[in-house]
Amino acid sequence: MNDLSPIWISLNTALVATVITFILGILMAWWMLKYQGRFKGFLESILTAPLVLPPTVVGFLLLLLLGRNSPLGQLLNYFGIRIIFSWYATVIASTVVAFPLMYKTAFGAFQQIDRNLIACARTLGASEWTIFLRIILPLAQSGLIAGTLLSFARALGEFGATLMVAGSVPGETQTMPIAIFLAAEGGDMDRAFILVLIILVISLGVITAVNYWTKDNQDYRTHNFLNPLFSRLSNSAASKRKPSFHSPLPETEIKLVVAIEKQLSDLNLNVSFTSNQIPMGLLGASGAGKSTILRCIAGLETPDRGTIILNGKILFDSERGINLPPRDRACGFLFQNYALFPHLTVTENIAFAVAKGTTNRQIKQVVEKELIAVNLQGMGNRYPEELSGGQQQRVALARAKINQPEILLLDEPFSALDTYLRDQQEKLLRQNLSSYQGVTLFITHNLEEAYRVCPHLLVIDQGKVIANDSKQNIFEHPPNYQTAQLTGCKNFSRAVKLSPTKIQALDWNCSLEVLEPIPDTLEYVAIRAHHLNFSATEETNTIPCWVATLSETQHRVTLYLKLNQPATHPEDYHLQAEIFKEKWQELKASPFPWQVQLPPLRIILLNRFP
Repeated sequence: MNDLSPIWISLNTALVATVITFILGILMAWWMLKYQGRFKGFLESILTAPLVLPPTVVGFLLLLLLGRNSPLGQLLNYFGIRIIFSWYATVIASTVVAFPLMYKTAFGAFQQIDRNLIACARTLGASEWTIFLRIILPLAQSGLIAGTLLSFARALGEFGATLMVAGSVPGETQTMPIAIFLAAEGGDMDRAFILVLIILVISLGVITAVNYWTKDNQDYRTHNFLNPLFSRLSNSAASKRKPSFHSPLPETEIKLVVAIEKQLSDLNLNVSFTSNQIPMGLLGASGAGKSTILRCIAGLETPDRGTIILNGKILFDSERGINLPPRDRACGFLFQNYALFPHLTVTENIAFAVAKGTTNRQIKQVVEKELIAVNLQGMGNRYPEELSGGQQQRVALARAKINQPEILLLDEPFSALDTYLRDQQEKLLRQNLSSYQGVTLFITHNLEEAYRVCPHLLVIDQGKVIANDSKQNIFEHPPNYQTAQLTGCKNFSRAVKLSPTKIQALDWNCSLEVLEPIPDTLEYVAIRAHHLNFSATEETNTIPCWVATLSETQHRVTLYLKLNQPATHPEDYHLQAEIFKEKWQELKASPFPWQVQLPPLRIILLNRFP
């Protein structure tokens, strides 16, 4: 085979087309991922059409677009530029048919990235360009490399569209697929076979490379060679960020004001509250809107209306059109799954938000300080996958605090930990919060955890604030039925007032003396399971009872009690009583009926609604 020009033309064309599709495919995929307009489906169809259209149809459409009689063709001809039947036409044809492969692969790779990682980067002060370069591209690199290889193979094998717009000019536009067709048509089977063999070897090599880069178990430590490049590219954008370090505000000035409304799929979130330096716990059932409140404060979601003010700075005001981006809100966000960047080391994760204007020495000092604060000295070079759940949680806490944010938002940070680790991490969190000078909002489903960590509690039910008080008042004097229920009370009965100091518990079939004033709006009476007493003496509110059934843990026993008469089946009971195992060993030997006392001081009088 004397003429090697089809080989070089094909390789040059495929390389140039791959570079173009790489850039355009990635940028378009990222834009389409964020675009939620009404024409998204139509745009998606246009972008992927060359993937399903016959190549000759694509070539014909390119002829209509670039031909001499088209507006664009006439404009190019005016400047003396010839596209049709030139090498540029081969590049254009190859780019158009290869683009959908790069676009779809990049789009799929971007879709699989945990959205919390992007949200976390925003709260750490990163710009969208920095997030794109340092988070999106490195995490999607295996898919991007596979898409690039597939695009190269598609561009290399393009035939129909190229023949339509570029023709078969020897030494200029005659690519290998065209040369194979002409050789076979002219009876030169040896030449055709050699060219086919070359394309086959290249294609098999591409398939092997694609399989390698798309295998399930990617190791960021060995395959993340693109990250240094992306980091350097983002330096210019990151260096424009304002310095992250600032002195904490005086305690008297630290205050959060939230008054927002947002329509969610299943409820209308409408909350108003204020908070100061004292950590505030958010309690409520799943789906009550707690996480949405935190995300609105951080700027990750936008309320429909309302205001959010932090230390006198307006973060959001619907009437004035103010909606600061997350990077300008000075919020530290600890996500439920921690949202650690898997391709970065512990040190790189913690230092991610530090402005590039900060010297390496300053970065090292502040990172080491945070590592010491969370008891992770010497682990800076490890990757998140090399850490336990508790260690990951501590890294996330250190990262959230690195810039001394004015508010810490903690979204169930211990939910993924076992009981022992929860206890250890909770102690560490309390230690860190004791010296933290900002506002803290802490979401948890664990009532005891909330009581230990947060002096103040905010109770949310169906998107509304139904209680906002100190933890002592919330637990000892819940203002309504829902709050008592959400804070762990298990014993409720409908109630009516009999006298200024006496009520009738309708569902328990007994009358009770109470100490607190009885409101005219009384609807329910309640008592917590651990407040019931067992005594042989005739004290106030002492009632005979029988055990319907019981359940045990390693330390406690829950007794299900029927008042005034024996139970007929396990579900026939009025009250739940929780006692320690030692008390149970003493009590179970006693004959029925036992005497259970509902202490007047512990009786809770409730309205149903706030």
